[in-house]
Amino acid sequence: MHEWIMNFLIALPAILWAITIHEFAHGYIAYKLGDPTPKITGRLTLNPFAHLDIIGFLALVLVHFGWAKPVMVNPNNFRIDPRKGEILVASGGPLANFLSAFVSVLVLKYFPFSSLPFNVSEPLFLIFKYSIFINVAFGIFNLLPIPPLDGSKILEALLPPKLYYSYKKIEPYGPIILIILVISPLLNWILVPLVNMVINLMLMIT
Repeated sequence: MHEWIMNFLIALPAILWAITIHEFAHGYIAYKLGDPTPKITGRLTLNPFAHLDIIGFLALVLVHFGWAKPVMVNPNNFRIDPRKGEILVASGGPLANFLSAFVSVLVLKYFPFSSLPFNVSEPLFLIFKYSIFINVAFGIFNLLPIPPLDGSKILEALLPPKLYYSYKKIEPYGPIILIILVISPLLNWILVPLVNMVINLMLMIT
């Protein structure tokens, strides 16, 4: 139990950052496209408490599957085509996670941890190590085309009308599909190879 608590405390900054930067990116892009809703609702901030859903966070801690408060967006306010705007907004969260992971890789590879006291360098090293995995996993998971994940919003904006309306019919069942994925080995079969591939690519190009 003590080891679990220590690992959780070390991973916590990476978890909070992954959630916060993901939701902030959604709101920031929507705001830049002309929608004031994220600013009005207080989501243009890097304060994690503005983005946390308490139940979703507890679920993330206990069963490694959780959620944040979704950022409210009104595509009708976009200065560009709403469908294109929705793609940009939905993509922003995962892209922010991938960028965070990439920065963490650079820090791990080039920051002189050995110059710090061991009791500082070890937890700091582990925080950035967790940051790579958590951000990549969070980004890829959210790109799955299952409602209400970001991948479903991107797919919806790309589909022609007939397929769009057919796809929307599965929306009420999205959370059930996600729960089935989480409690079965399927999610690991999908995510683990993709996460490893992205991390190895980042390590290779840095």
